[in-house]
Amino acid sequence: MNQLFAAYARGKEAKELAVILGDAALSDTDKLYAKFADAFEKEYVSQGFSEDRTIEKTLEIGWKLLSILPRAELKRIRDEYLDKYLPKASEN
Repeated sequence: MNQLFAAYARGKEAKELAVILGDAALSDTDKLYAKFADAFEKEYVSQGFSEDRTIEKTLEIGWKLLSILPRAELKRIRDEYLDKYLPKASEN
């Protein structure tokens, strides 16, 4: 959860920077964080009021969203958990 919210915060910062300086000012990694922030809002936070999402489904969505970012950016998660739960690029 900590990694999800840290990535979301960085993504929001990247989006704000893009508004001020334009997309060209963003690094490739910043663009991925901005993409993550959009997907996080759409898929994770904007759960429908009538949607009854299980904790397993919520975790699955979280891991899928984290796979948007380069693994090297996921510094708040132990490697053993990344190895076990992070979807591989071919599974995205």
